Amino acid sequence: MDLVESCRLMQDNEAQAALRWRAFKSRIETAIVPTHCGRLIRTEGDGLMVTFIDIQDGLAATFAIQRASHEINASEPLERHMLLRMSLHVTELFEDERDVYGRGVNLAARLYTLAGPGEIVVSAQVRDQLTPELDAQLDDLGECHLKHFEQPVRAFRIGPPGPRPVIERGAAFLPELRPTIAVVPFCLRGGEPDQQMLGEVLADEIISSLSRTAELQVISRLSTTAFRGRGATLDEISGLLGARYVLSGAYRASGDRFVLVTELAEARSRHIVWTESIKGRISQVMLGEDESIEQVVGGVSHAIINRELHRARSQALPTLEISTLLMSAIVLMHRGVAEDFNRARDMLDAVIERARRQALPHAWLGKWHVLRFNRGWTDDRSGEAQIALACTRRALDADPECSLALTIDGFVHTNLLKQLDVGQQRYESALAVNPNDSLAWLLKGTLHAFEGEGEEAVESTERALKLSPLDPLRYFYESLGATAALSAGRYERAVDLAQRSLRVNRTNTSTLRALAIAQSLLGNLDAARTALHEVLALDPTLTVQRYLERSPSGAYKTGKVWSEALRQAGLPG
Repeated sequence: MDLVESCRLMQDNEAQAALRWRAFKSRIETAIVPTHCGRLIRTEGDGLMVTFIDIQDGLAATFAIQRASHEINASEPLERHMLLRMSLHVTELFEDERDVYGRGVNLAARLYTLAGPGEIVVSAQVRDQLTPELDAQLDDLGECHLKHFEQPVRAFRIGPPGPRPVIERGAAFLPELRPTIAVVPFCLRGGEPDQQMLGEVLADEIISSLSRTAELQVISRLSTTAFRGRGATLDEISGLLGARYVLSGAYRASGDRFVLVTELAEARSRHIVWTESIKGRISQVMLGEDESIEQVVGGVSHAIINRELHRARSQALPTLEISTLLMSAIVLMHRGVAEDFNRARDMLDAVIERARRQALPHAWLGKWHVLRFNRGWTDDRSGEAQIALACTRRALDADPECSLALTIDGFVHTNLLKQLDVGQQRYESALAVNPNDSLAWLLKGTLHAFEGEGEEAVESTERALKLSPLDPLRYFYESLGATAALSAGRYERAVDLAQRSLRVNRTNTSTLRALAIAQSLLGNLDAARTALHEVLALDPTLTVQRYLERSPSGAYKTGKVWSEALRQAGLPG
């Protein structure tokens, strides 16, 4: 058994958390384990290992520990709950007075990583000795991959016998993988009473726009409206809604004009991380045409990303919240800096360690392996493809309808395996699940670009850009949008999109290549040579031949046109 997020608990209030954990652990060691004929083998800070002779004793002790956890958490706020991940395995083992040994012990020690906070996971050997519904409720997790085990392991989640299911989908204790924000209706400061609803309308529009940012979890307006005019404190709002960030503010209105002053606060630290004064027209807000909404949403999105990145870079990985890790990993893996890219891998591994049964981190890790090859940091196309496909399989095992996992699976087949027909099928499947998946539209458009289907490419990528106007990876969308524009012969549009992308991320070699190709095809060879010089500074091994071998466009007319444009710009053969 292992205490969930022990580093975070200690960081929040070390003395209090240590006192509570010692008391809980003492109860396990001195009361529960002896009562059920168990033997405490080892205790390592936030983990314990116990052996039992009889499976029923082990099962009863595990449920007793689970009940004890519920009892000590009953009077505590959610963020201070002490939850255990527990696992059971039946095996022959070697033991002495101090420890136990054997492969089965290693399996037991890894099996708990499949459990969510407060959950119990058992091996197939345990399951075979249980009577469903009488001994325990069972939930088959299927074949699961464990660190340091070459073959998957069959595992089951269990709960006490009774009519309730072991776990319900969407249960509250599953870790939230995205930072949560609540937008409280803005207060009127002066003006006519009939302008009171403007604060609700502004909050509605901001909530709607923020909800299109896939990396944020946005609290429903039905929940936040309850705080209108109540003067609730930051602690009350964040505590009741479970929000890490709270956006609030006040406005003044005169005639058709208004001035909105907003502030974004981080609930735990009580720091104001962003504030802005914004002017607009009421009539344009009502028509959904006022740019002030986009200004607020853009400021909020970037402030949260920067805050999470700062935290991720300044703290050790075990102390970080899981949503901080995932958001930071996504941002860092798309930058063309090797140090950031490798740090992103460490972060994704940490997320998977804590949320093994959630699809998103496995899917993003699959994309990491594709980008590793695309950036020229490995030549092992086949090896990266197999690892990436294993990641997407795990993601789809966890959630067969995860549009991101389907999209990344298509990305693997397109960019690494050059199986563009399979990639097309995966993108279509992702869009059938979620028609507004901007990444699926983006990569589908890029696939059309590789095949020389320019109009379809532009249509799909422009749709992706509209669906993600404030995405933290906007520069990635603009980069691939430039490739789509190339395939349609819209070279000036390709230059525009590439230059926009490069203003945010100057180290993306694919963007620089697209810019060099567009400028070469426009006849501006001096500018193309300058862009290509930057490419070669980042990827000195690039040649025309390597470009054709690596790019999915290599077998199509587009690949020949684009490689010749690079040759004209000075890329060696």
